[in-house]
Amino acid sequence: MIKNNLQNQNVLITGASSGIGYELSKIFACNGYNLILIARNYKVLEEMKKEIIDKFNVKVKIIKKDLSVVSSALEIFDELKKENIDVDVLINNAGAGYVGLFNDIDYKKDIDIINLNITTLTVLTKLFSSDMIKRGCGKILNVASTGAYQPGPYTAVYYATKAYVLSLSEALRIELKNYGISVSTLCPGSTKTEFSKRAGKDDINVAMSAKRVAEIAYRGLLKNKRIIVPGFNNKLAILLSKISPGSVSGYFVKKIQKTLLIKKSPK
Repeated sequence: MIKNNLQNQNVLITGASSGIGYELSKIFACNGYNLILIARNYKVLEEMKKEIIDKFNVKVKIIKKDLSVVSSALEIFDELKKENIDVDVLINNAGAGYVGLFNDIDYKKDIDIINLNITTLTVLTKLFSSDMIKRGCGKILNVASTGAYQPGPYTAVYYATKAYVLSLSEALRIELKNYGISVSTLCPGSTKTEFSKRAGKDDINVAMSAKRVAEIAYRGLLKNKRIIVPGFNNKLAILLSKISPGSVSGYFVKKIQKTLLIKKSPK
């Protein structure tokens, strides 16, 4: 486990109940950070709280919240304000998507994805970065994807939301630098998480473990890296997408996602 002994700071992690968020929670706790954990699964959050307090002896606050609800970000901010809890590190990790033809997916699901991946992330970042500006310090890690660099046939809305996250984070890194606030973007590729399992990607051979991705993300955040891309294959994929026309990279994404659709279809 990584150790760097930064004490008495609070980190807020969305999507904390599984995958990268769960692993980041343990890494930050190991390094003495107090945790504010956000997820929909309250039972898992309660189990995490007990496990982390017993093992790392840090403060843990858990909040059950559906982040696809537009009002959720302000509700979280107001709750922490009432308890005089400052957020020193903001990790916007929660995200979701669907694999399928754009016109086959219910538009209500698309709206939920946009609210979760874009709206709530944006509002949380705006609210907590405003407080960070007043204090003159803070760190923000927004989780995008290697998909942010290319079109995503059969995952069109998800890829588009991640492109937004990358663009927003790049802009805010420049805007907030003079206020002592660092903004980093994590761009993982296929990762073994509950989300990838639902999308049918959990058995992809090149998928990295969530623990490994979280370790790389943590180090990159502390080093104030602009873009954090875990793994050589993911770095190569981004490089190729930059030098290839969108139609070419989109074609390969289409082939992969179509294969996943076939695998998920009833036999």
